[in-house]
Amino acid sequence: MDVLEKVVDLQNRKGYTDQQMADMIGCSRPTYQRTRTRKIPAGGAFLRGALIILSPEVNRSFREVNRSFREVNRSSVINRKTKETDISLELNIDSNGKYEINTGIKMFDHLLAQLARHGVFDIKISAAGDDQHHLVEDVAICLGRAFSKALGEKRGIVRMASATVPMDDALALVAVDFGGRGYTVLDLPFTDSDIAGLETDLIRHFLETFAIEARLNLHAKILYGVNDHHKAEALFKALGRALDTATTIDERISGELPSTKEFLEH
Repeated sequence: MDVLEKVVDLQNRKGYTDQQMADMIGCSRPTYQRTRTRKIPAGGAFLRGALIILSPEVNRSFREVNRSFREVNRSSVINRKTKETDISLELNIDSNGKYEINTGIKMFDHLLAQLARHGVFDIKISAAGDDQHHLVEDVAICLGRAFSKALGEKRGIVRMASATVPMDDALALVAVDFGGRGYTVLDLPFTDSDIAGLETDLIRHFLETFAIEARLNLHAKILYGVNDHHKAEALFKALGRALDTATTIDERISGELPSTKEFLEH
């Protein structure tokens, strides 16, 4: 048997779908289907992926192979330049929480660092803008788009998660769902209009904009607290933890869409 015949034999023996085979090989489902039926020749990338999954030396299950293909590319770069802001942002979902963040607003930098560290994402942001509102809004746009781009079709992700995080006197709860629809429900009872130079209401605006661009439901509530800095920090730590869990690959459904619709907006 040639390589293509061996691939088809593997699919038949294991009962994998065309989409699962495409994910393992590292190509689109239409490409796999056209190659399998010999409507197009097996190209170099197809053959390399096929040899990996057929090699007895690799000896990995579908889920392990699929995970290696998916996670290696779960990163994105977003650039946005307008008359009001100039932003470059890099995101790596599967990393270790490193960050380089410079927005010119120290408190905002501090809160974004919580997302990276406690979400265990690598985030690199360089941002400049004419005022706080435009800058915070456009960073939220870029970060949301970065998550949407990095997650792609969202196959195999946990999708929904929540986290409750204390910070001294404060306690914050965040729940997220990467279901393809941007929606927020927020209860953020801050006391003052400013937190160390960051306009407090911009935290609400950041979360709303981020959820729209990332195509996720985001519910957040500061349950209680006295110090606004502690409330905000607990909130962003909880968001990082929830995002980390929601974007994790669930090996029980690796390669599948976590939806009864078999479709998620992305």
